Amino acid sequence: MADLIRIHPSDNAAVALRDLAAGETVFCGDQPVCCRDAILQGHKIALRDLTEGENVVKYGFPIGHVSRDVPAGSHLHTHNVRSNLSGELSYTYTPDFREPEPIEPLTFPGYLREDGRVGVRNEVWIIPTVGCVNSVAREIETQARARSGFSEIYAYTHPYGCSQLGDDQLYTQKALSGLIRHPNAAGVLVLGLGCENNNIPELQKVLGKMNPDRVRFLTAQEHKDEIEAGVQQVLELVERARTYQRTPCPVSKLVAGLKCGGSDGFSGITANPLLGRFSDWLIASGGSAVLTEVPEMFGAETLLMNRCVSPELFEKAVHLINDFKAYFLRHGEKVDENPSPGNKAGGITTLEDKSLGCVQKGGTAPVHDVIAYGDTVKEAGLTLLQGPGNDLVSATAMAAAGAQLILFTTGRGTPFGCPVPTMKVATNHRLAENKPGWIDFDAGSLLDTPAETVLQSFIEKVLAVAGGEPVRAETLTKTELAIFKDGVTL
Repeated sequence: MADLIRIHPSDNAAVALRDLAAGETVFCGDQPVCCRDAILQGHKIALRDLTEGENVVKYGFPIGHVSRDVPAGSHLHTHNVRSNLSGELSYTYTPDFREPEPIEPLTFPGYLREDGRVGVRNEVWIIPTVGCVNSVAREIETQARARSGFSEIYAYTHPYGCSQLGDDQLYTQKALSGLIRHPNAAGVLVLGLGCENNNIPELQKVLGKMNPDRVRFLTAQEHKDEIEAGVQQVLELVERARTYQRTPCPVSKLVAGLKCGGSDGFSGITANPLLGRFSDWLIASGGSAVLTEVPEMFGAETLLMNRCVSPELFEKAVHLINDFKAYFLRHGEKVDENPSPGNKAGGITTLEDKSLGCVQKGGTAPVHDVIAYGDTVKEAGLTLLQGPGNDLVSATAMAAAGAQLILFTTGRGTPFGCPVPTMKVATNHRLAENKPGWIDFDAGSLLDTPAETVLQSFIEKVLAVAGGEPVRAETLTKTELAIFKDGVTL
């Protein structure tokens, strides 16, 4: 295995492909480099002398600047590299995109719904309007499973729905509405308390008209035995679910959420580029991909902005970025406060370092839409979704936007799931070997296997998951909703 990888020819930093010892001479291509420090796998090494204030270049772009003179062979990390990021910026639209050549879509066995959308699961969901009825929802789930013998009944609990004002209540209503409409659910019981801000009539104003055979509503305060009433509703929905069978569906019906979490120094080299290639393939097949984690676009945002297909969409992307920066600043936070302790331990130094790796999940396809939190994907192609970097919140947001599955890259590992299948993709062999109960696909093979071979294996895996193969997270838990909040709790 090679010692170092220089991602772009203009980079003055390389990434260690294995743990390096101080004093060891290693090679970046044909260039010998003497390690002045011990450097862990995934961390960066200076390929030449850098003077104080000079930019560190990775992926062909600055990821920050050195805070002091750094000799060649030195470890480049948080002790000697600082971010270049600041507050809101002005941008100029410089279109740089090309529509992919269409390809004939493959098929997968899915559940065709009445509205033309396709589910990759055939479940019955119980969605509370308010956290006060979470325990009731879980008991309905337990009893309905036992009485029906149908295991795909899930109560999705959350702490919100009351004591919220303004945008916070709207965020809750939009997120819940997106899940209620989701094609992975053959039937939904919406469970309310009765006195909450987000009572059923208020939620219905945002939700709109629903098919009463598919979506049922129950207000707990109106029933002497709300659990039995709920179980009866769910049992009827189970019978509806049993009428559906998997049929061949084109991948153009797929909406894939693109997510990374617990990133490391390999995220932008292996797993995220793999998702980018898959996204390009899916879009060329007529499908859709969703990219969120707006704070993890900071420092790489122009790569997405200039792929917007119109000046109007470019302006929406500018607002997406600057409005999220304003959100940070409004709370007195720096816009570069993002890489987590785990990110840093894995070799990510600055937010620019993280962002330039993160946006690679979006591939090279044009951006066809920019949507607000809680909105549903409407356009085929790549959509940018307003949402934070937090794994649970952003994954829930993509599910609410209509993603039937989420492709989640990680270099550190995480067991979490969300309402839709959340497929974990390891950035490195070590993680895949150490956490087989968490990881579904090892993208570390890109370091020693042709990219096209890995992509074909990945496509086959994703289509198997879409066709019913469970992912690791589905064997753990996926029933807690994380909803975005930014405001007063009464």
